[in-house]
Amino acid sequence: MLVVDAMFAAQSQRDVETTLLDKSRNAQTLVKQRVRGAELVDRLEGRGVQARLVMPDGKVFGHLPDIELSNKVTRDLPDGSTITLYAESSVITVAQSRLRRLLLLVGFGALAVTAVALVWVVRRALAPLDAMTTLARSIARGGRGHRLNPARTDNELGRTAAAFDDMLDSLEGSEERTKRFVADAAHELRTPIAGVQAVSEALMQTGSAEERERLNLLLVRESRRAGRLVDDLLALARIDAGLELHRERVDLLALAEAEVGRTRLLAPDFDIAAEGESAYVWGDPQRLAQVLANLADNARQATGPSGWVRLRVSTVGSHARLVVSDNGPGVPPEDRERVFDRLVRLDEARDRRSGGSGLGLPIARGVVRAHGGELSCIEPDGPGAAFQVRLPLADLEAALSQPQAEPLA
Repeated sequence: MLVVDAMFAAQSQRDVETTLLDKSRNAQTLVKQRVRGAELVDRLEGRGVQARLVMPDGKVFGHLPDIELSNKVTRDLPDGSTITLYAESSVITVAQSRLRRLLLLVGFGALAVTAVALVWVVRRALAPLDAMTTLARSIARGGRGHRLNPARTDNELGRTAAAFDDMLDSLEGSEERTKRFVADAAHELRTPIAGVQAVSEALMQTGSAEERERLNLLLVRESRRAGRLVDDLLALARIDAGLELHRERVDLLALAEAEVGRTRLLAPDFDIAAEGESAYVWGDPQRLAQVLANLADNARQATGPSGWVRLRVSTVGSHARLVVSDNGPGVPPEDRERVFDRLVRLDEARDRRSGGSGLGLPIARGVVRAHGGELSCIEPDGPGAAFQVRLPLADLEAALSQPQAEPLA
């Protein structure tokens, strides 16, 4: 509005100047045609222009205007007279006033229409956000299973809605897994606790020394079983919260040989050996030893007293590789990933007799991943099962610059 008003005023001023110049040239033409005096003034005046003619003898025709002027032009005519042309500013002022009123009407009308349209467009554009808010409040009140399901995902709000649905799927899946894990853990704990309770009640009622001794042994066994399960659950909770690793330069072959020595103390006649070459990694030796103990114990329980277990250490590119293999029944290909799920047993009867809770492999994988590596069940070279640990090789200079304690998720 301001720009249009300024442009109109400037153009009007130029038009007035052009009109006065045209009339001054017309006055010169009329004088040459012998138009003189009052007739000349009458023919020049009009359309907001007034004229004042001063003759060579001093006689004046026309008069000075008594209203506001916007411009004037003075010219000497061929007969020696002087003509002064005046333009009244009232004509321009009236036109400007009308234009300003029109601009105000159109401007405020356009603002009103724009405001209404903007509110409608914004509400329509932000409708998915309102739907997200409603859905989030519904979920907070306990509603599950609802989704936004955006019709279009090629714009920002559509992609946001799709990401919101993916997040809900992930959260609900995690919640279901947590509920299932808690239920399974409660079921696992119920068995040893019920055993402890039954043995304790029988111990209170028996009077035979031999029977009391037998019940004491059962009580110790069941309490240890419950204790191992609780320790495993606490280990998983620490892994989920982030392990604190006390890192140092560790030789995997030395850890494997130490595990062989530990197993031979538990089972002197069992065939277990460590093979390969030294491979240094940057890790927590106690946590890594826990991983090897878990894998070796699982392999020994799977093969039985007459089986064998091999721990082979090698380097592949920038990674250290440790494979724990046995000649037991093996793991079916379809279960090689499922064995790392929590509270999963492929042989329920064997694991229950040995006190296994189905948490050892998930704990081992969590520890290995906290070191930046991976634990997986791979295709064995022969009969039995094979579990592979891959860890980044330690760079000595980088290792010396690392802190001694580092929490890792």
